[in-house]
Amino acid sequence: MTSPDQSPAALAWRDGSTPVSTRFDDPYFSLAGGLAETRHVFLAGNDLPARLCPGFHIAELGFGTGLNLIATALATDLPIRFTSFEAFPMSGEEMARALAAFPEAEALAAPLAAAMLRSETRFILGSLSVELILGDVRDTLPRWGEKADAWYLDGFSPAKNPEMWGEDLMAEVGRHTAPGGTFATYTAAGFVRRGLAAAGFTVTRAPGHAGKRHMSRGGRA
Repeated sequence: MTSPDQSPAALAWRDGSTPVSTRFDDPYFSLAGGLAETRHVFLAGNDLPARLCPGFHIAELGFGTGLNLIATALATDLPIRFTSFEAFPMSGEEMARALAAFPEAEALAAPLAAAMLRSETRFILGSLSVELILGDVRDTLPRWGEKADAWYLDGFSPAKNPEMWGEDLMAEVGRHTAPGGTFATYTAAGFVRRGLAAAGFTVTRAPGHAGKRHMSRGGRA
């Protein structure tokens, strides 16, 4: 991971508090409530925390601000695993600034930002054992030797970052999903849903967050 003054995240700040990727022209979290969106899309979309049990493994495409990790840690005290794939990590200072928008996350935001400042890619947050895998996910995911019980698919918008949602990558998500595993994502883009179906998931649409018409969720047998 690069040092804090060399962050590759390429950020601008909307209203001084909302991080926006200048690389993809997309905000890192919903302007209608990032923590609420995470809980609606990724936790409820994967039937969490009801499915959680010791050793359960969550994997994520797009670490971003770490908000999905924090929301998960707030939802459980069980020992579970959390692996996130990220190509353009924020610095610790940037992450702390972004997470300051969520007072509920304060107790976990500080140790998370501290781990980023120390360039740690393996650490504990709450009851979660976390691994951050840096680099282009099209290279790193095929080499990953694990399988997830639930996926958070949280790359930038498919219209602005289509490489993160391509059929080949969705096939890798399928190959790295345990039997009975699930996924959830905020997007209902047709090519994403078709790629996930081709990867072996049963794909359904569900109501999105804050008036957004649809999101996608699904599972494997």
